[in-house]
Amino acid sequence: MNQLALAYTSDGPGDAPALVLGNSLGTTMAVWDAQLDSLVAHFRVVRWDLPGHGGSREPSVPVTIDGLGRAVIAMLDDLGLSRVSYCGVSLGGMVGMSLAARDAHRVERLAVCSTSARLTPARAWHERAAAVRAEGMGSIATRVISRWFTPDFSAREPALVSRITASFLETNVEGYARCCEAIAAMDLRPDLPLIHCPTLVISGADDTSIPPAHGAEIAAAVSGSRLVCVEQAAHLAIIERAETITPLLLEHFVTS
Repeated sequence: MNQLALAYTSDGPGDAPALVLGNSLGTTMAVWDAQLDSLVAHFRVVRWDLPGHGGSREPSVPVTIDGLGRAVIAMLDDLGLSRVSYCGVSLGGMVGMSLAARDAHRVERLAVCSTSARLTPARAWHERAAAVRAEGMGSIATRVISRWFTPDFSAREPALVSRITASFLETNVEGYARCCEAIAAMDLRPDLPLIHCPTLVISGADDTSIPPAHGAEIAAAVSGSRLVCVEQAAHLAIIERAETITPLLLEHFVTS
C-alpha cells in the first residue's frame, strides 16, 4: 500500500488533456508559476509537492523514486486521470523518467528539465541529509540556492530569490532529508531505454548542480528524444529562462 500522500492542485479546464508538473528538491509547486498561465490555456495542469515540501506532510516512511512514482499514480487515480503528459524539474524529472519507463501506459509525452538518471557520490546526499537533520535548512541554504540561478539573474531579481529562499527555509527537515536519501539510492540508467514516449530533455548551460552532461546522457539513452541546452541558465532554468523554456514546453506538449 502506498504510504506517501502528496498535496496537489489542479488548474485549467477539467476536460482538457492533463499535464502533470513535478518540482525540484527544496521547492514547491510555485516553482512553475512562470509557466502556469501559458499551460492552462491548453491543459488541465496538475502540480504536486514532494513529501515535506509545500502542502505535503512529513513522510512517515523512507522516500524512494519508485515510491514517489506510486504516489503520483495514486494521485492520478484519485483525479480519474488514466493517461497524462508529464514535465518535471530535477527530482520531479527523476520521478517522471521512472513513471515513463515503469508505467508507460500512463505517460503520453515527457519533458525533463535540469535532471539526471544518476547523481553521485551517494555520500554527498547522505551528508546533506545529516546536515539538515542536525542543524536545520538554514545550514545549507546559501550553498544550495547559490547554484539555482546565475549571479547575473540573482542580482537582477533579488526579491524573487528572497522568496525562493524563504520557501526553501520552510521545507520540512525530515521530508527534505528523506528526498536526499532517495536521490542517493537512485539509478535510473537501466530504465532510460524503456522510455518510448516523445521526450524533451532540457539542461541549463550554467547548471553546476546537474551539469548539461547529465541531460546529454539521458537524451542519448532515450530513443528519439530531443535535447536542448539553454544558455545563461543555472539549475532553476525554468524560472531564470522562462521566456525560452515555456515556448519549448508548448511546442513539445501541444501537438496537432
